[in-house]
Order: sequence, then structure tokens, then C-alpha cells
Amino acid sequence: MIKIIPAFCVLLLHPVLFSQTNKKIMDEIQNLNADNAMKHAVWSICVMPVKKDTILYEYNSTISLIPASTMKIATTGAALSLLGKDFMFETKLQFDGTLDTATGTIQGNLYITGGGDPSLESDYFKKEHDSTTILQRWAAILKSKGIKKITGAVIGDAGIFDDNITPAEWVWGDMGNYYGAGAGGLSYHDNKYTLYFNSGAAESKTSITKMKPEIKELQLNNSVIARGTEDDAYIYGAPYQYYRTIQGTIPANKKNYEVDGALPDPALFCAQEFTKALLNKGISVAKKATTVRELKDNKTFSKSDKHTLYINFSPTLDSIVHFTNLKSINLFAESMLKYMSYQKSDYGTETGGTTIVMDFWKSKGVDVSGFFMNDGCGLARSNVMTTKTQTQLLRVMAKDKNFNIFYNSLPVAGKPGSLGGMCTGTFADNNLHAKSGYMNRAKGYAGYVKNRKGEMLCFSLLANNYDCTPTEMKKKLEKLLIAIAE
Repeated sequence: MIKIIPAFCVLLLHPVLFSQTNKKIMDEIQNLNADNAMKHAVWSICVMPVKKDTILYEYNSTISLIPASTMKIATTGAALSLLGKDFMFETKLQFDGTLDTATGTIQGNLYITGGGDPSLESDYFKKEHDSTTILQRWAAILKSKGIKKITGAVIGDAGIFDDNITPAEWVWGDMGNYYGAGAGGLSYHDNKYTLYFNSGAAESKTSITKMKPEIKELQLNNSVIARGTEDDAYIYGAPYQYYRTIQGTIPANKKNYEVDGALPDPALFCAQEFTKALLNKGISVAKKATTVRELKDNKTFSKSDKHTLYINFSPTLDSIVHFTNLKSINLFAESMLKYMSYQKSDYGTETGGTTIVMDFWKSKGVDVSGFFMNDGCGLARSNVMTTKTQTQLLRVMAKDKNFNIFYNSLPVAGKPGSLGGMCTGTFADNNLHAKSGYMNRAKGYAGYVKNRKGEMLCFSLLANNYDCTPTEMKKKLEKLLIAIAE
């Protein structure tokens, strides 16, 4: 074993493993440790062979660090094992009261009873040639069943999960943006909307030209100016509130520049859009759309028996995991986490889900000391994890019956995705599979790579609080990734 320990201690070398290739890894570790950008940083690496329970290389591997989106490997791996690759979320169309089949009248309310499915009308699953929405298809199904009139309202029921759709540890600057869209029991359209901006000369004010889909209740306070070359605009606002402040910058001289935000109330929006779809199909709805949460808040909710008209099944979990890891979709990870809690306790919560995930990995022999999990996706800065834990987790997952699904969901070096453009022309190119993670002053990679002998290695590489740009840090860590492959 080669063990790298802090610079003020002795460097231990296993004589059998010491070679030119190992020297390259050692040199890259020492170079990064001596880099001025790491003067105030804490970083860690751990490398293990998949087939042996032994550490090949490590540095600070028992130090807890912010994993950012590499946290998703813990959530998706557990979900595949506990729920199964063929698991499908269910969303039910139900009614209370009575159905008069002669007149096609529902004397009562129509419910969209959420089952935690994050894929309803998701851009990731929508086919290009499909011009109809899932709500329009549902309306057509009800019409085919002879439904003509609803005397009550369309009610969104997200009660399978708790009403706190965003974890308590998420920060204010994230939760109004698309990547901060929380997971409710009834999600729709990736729980996001898009604002379209026009910008003029540098330092000038921008204007919002349209919103898609349109949320009429949403009030926008736009302070975005034209500056820079990237999207640096942020939307501020809380769940269930309809006032949004947009601050920051977008590039100059742009037309219909897109900035995505988080829907304030996905369940309500889904109910409102379904009401429109029903009306367009000639099915009358007497009352305005609402949600179970709103009715409870107004103390007008009364529990009643529901009768099922239709059940919608999501794509299978393997395809949802694929997009979760490849595209780093926070909403998908959070939905899986809460559903695992629901499966065990009949109520989906963030705390319940994180407990289940940590207990799962612990039961598999993973050392979870130093692992503190506060969400399923890695957006919470209070998440910490060691590279030793991540590497052991990856090694355990390599023995799971769903490993190929998990492995193929990870971005690949040199291919489209978060590792695109990395490791080009090296042995890691089109070889290294890893989940990347990034948030302000935290960057990392965790995954697998085959060495020149054809041996599969698993690794974790995390860095926090570095004194350089994210792009510069990416290049520094890339050298280590290439050395691991070599």
C-alpha cells in the first residue's frame, strides 16, 4: 500500500508497489499539496481496487469534506438496491363523491394523487415528436371514459411527502433557481419555469420578454444587468410564495436568453394546468384548482374515500437514475430519497430518507463514520463525507446486481456531460466513469476507471476551500484522475 499523509509527517511507501506509474500518482499528490491554490484548502483522495478490500493510495481519506453532487452516488446506489431497477412511481387520477355514468358527471372533486414521480412532463423524458402534454393525454383518457362534468375542483394531492419540499439546510440563494427545485409528492415539468431575457449594451438593464410556462400569479422584480459571458443571474424566492427577485448578470446583446427558476407550488400548478386541459377537452370544472395543502391551511379539507379512474406509471427507475447521475438532477435524487422514506414509514421525509440511505450503506459494511447526510443530491453545504466512505461505497456497488445500470449512469471522460473535454488523449479518455460535484469552493469526482492491466479501480477525489477558480481547480484535479488511470 502507498499511503500519503500530511507533509509534516513521513511518507510511507510499500516497496512492492513502488514503480514509475506509482511515482506519477505520488508526484501529482505532492504537487497538488504544494500548490499555492491549496494553501487554505482541505482535500482528499482514496483509491481502491474493486476486487480487493484494500486502499492503494490515500491522502486525508478519513477527513470529512463537502461532497457536492458526488453525494448522488449514495442516493442512487441505495435506490437501485432498495427499490429495484424496474420500480415505477404511480400517479393516480381519483375522485371523491359519486360518478353519474349516465350524464358523465362527477359529483365531487377530481384529485391528482401524487406518488412522488419526478418525471411527469419532464424535459428529460419528453419525446421530440410528441406535441401533447401528459395532462392533455389524461384529459383525453377521462373523456374516453365518458367524463363530461366535475362539480368540484381539480385538487393536487402531494401528501405522500411532507410539505417542506426544500431541505432545511438548503441556502436562500439556491432554492428559487431550477437546481433548487424541491421534491414534493406531486411534481410537474421538472418543477421549473423559464424566464426569457433581452439584454443590450454592457452594464445596461435587461428586460424579461416572456415566461414559459406562464404563471400568472408570479410577481417578478428584475435587477439583472448585462455583463460578462456567462449566466450569473439568480432567482430568489421561497416555496409557496409568488414574489421573485432576480439579480446578477447575463451576457450583453442577447435575445430571449433563458434563465430557469423553481416553481413555487408544483402541485398547485399541475392542478391548474390539468383544469385547463380538461376545459379544452370539453369537460367542465366548476371550481378553481387547489391542493390538499391549501385546503388544510384554510381548514376546509375533509378526508373522504377516493375512487381511482386511471393510474399513470413513470419510466422505470433505471432510466431515472441514468438522468439523475448523467445530468446531475437534484429533483430526481430528492424524490428517490423521500420515496425510500415513504416506502418504509408511509410518509416521505428528508430525514427519513437520509437515515435509510446511511443505514443501508452501513449494513453493507461501508465505514460511515464522518458521513453526515442532509439531503439526497448534495446541494446542502452541511453534507460531509470522507473519500474513504465514498470509495468503499463504490466498491460495494460494484458487487450489486444493478452495477451495470449504476456504472453506465455515470458521466464518461471525454464524452458529453460533466466530464466532457476532460482527460482528452489520455488513458482515462472514454474510460473513466465518475460523478462530478461542484458548488462554491467545493469540487470533486467519484467513480471508476480501468488501469492498463484491465483492473477496475474505484476512487474519490474531493477538494474544499481552494484559492482558485473552479476551472483552474478542475484542471488540477484532472491531472490526478489521469494518473489514477495510468
